Order: sequence, then structure tokens, then C-alpha cells
Amino acid sequence: MKTIFTTGQVAKICKVAPRTVSKWFDSGRLRGYRIPGSQDRRIPREHLIRFLKEHGMPLGELEDEAMGKVLIVGADQVIRGSLNEMMGSDEFKLETAQSGFEAGIQAESLHPDCVVVDFAMGRSDALMIAANLRKNPEYAETVLIGLLSDEDNASGFDRTIFNETFRKPFDVALLAERVRTLVGRKKQLV
Repeated sequence: MKTIFTTGQVAKICKVAPRTVSKWFDSGRLRGYRIPGSQDRRIPREHLIRFLKEHGMPLGELEDEAMGKVLIVGADQVIRGSLNEMMGSDEFKLETAQSGFEAGIQAESLHPDCVVVDFAMGRSDALMIAANLRKNPEYAETVLIGLLSDEDNASGFDRTIFNETFRKPFDVALLAERVRTLVGRKKQLV
């Protein structure tokens, strides 16, 4: 997906005339820059998304890119429900998987920004999912969070495979906020 747009491209996305986009730009409401030695304007993706959100405009083709996508693997209904309640909004799309196989299929179709793996599904399955994601270059930037149960000794596996780990019991609100922060940083929308 493009990261820099012309006024004409922004006009198509917003379904307005290019002159309207130029007025937004010239008035300072839509941030961007001019090409040196030219009057041409350029609008970075993150400024366009922020502008659209601030003005309650539909994101159109940018919607998929603007939303944080989270895949929750092996978590029980309580954790899934709480995360959905705290994060399932205009900003995040949450999907779930119960097995490694299902997680692989979901990851292919969703291309998540964050994968939360609950060790309750089994330590070896959880580690296999994490290792497979890290091996695939497509998911090199994916935030990976492990939910460790009390029985799980944090030693015995490479913790650097995960961006974060939480030991149960934990505050789901803290997990939701951490996911929001890490994904926001990744998408540069925070």
C-alpha cells in the first residue's frame, strides 16, 4: 500500500474534488509537504488516516490498513470476551483460533499486527505457533505476546521469541493497553 499520496489520490479516497483536498492542505487541516521547486502537494499515509478519523470520514481503502488486527490463539472465553469488550471497536479487529492449524489459516487471511498465544493450549503447541510465525519473513514485524500459566516455567524456552509475556492471573485491561500501545507503535498511528 502507498505511504505517500498526491492530492488527486486523496481526492479519490475521500470522494471529493482535488481542489477540495488542496484547500484542506493549504488551510493546514491536512498535513503534508510540497515538492521542492513545485506546487505539487504530498500527503503521508499516517496524516491522511489521522485527518479522516478526526473528521469522522470513512477510511475507504485505508480501513484495513488503519485497523489493528489481533489474532488470539488458544485463549479461554473469559480472556477473549474481555479483550473483545475492551478492544473490539473501530480501531481493532479481533479474530480467534483454538489450534495451531487454525492459527496458521487465520494468520494467512488476517495478516495480524499482533498474535496473542495462550500457553493453556499446551506449551509445545504455543511455542510451535510462535516459532513458525517468527520463521516466516511476512510476520517478522508481528507483535507476539505469550500468556503463561502458573505451571509454565518461563525458563526452558527462548523468551526473546515473544515481544511480551504475561503470567496468569493478570489484568486483561493491562494486556489490552499493551496490545494497543505495541500495535499503535508498529502502525505509527499513536
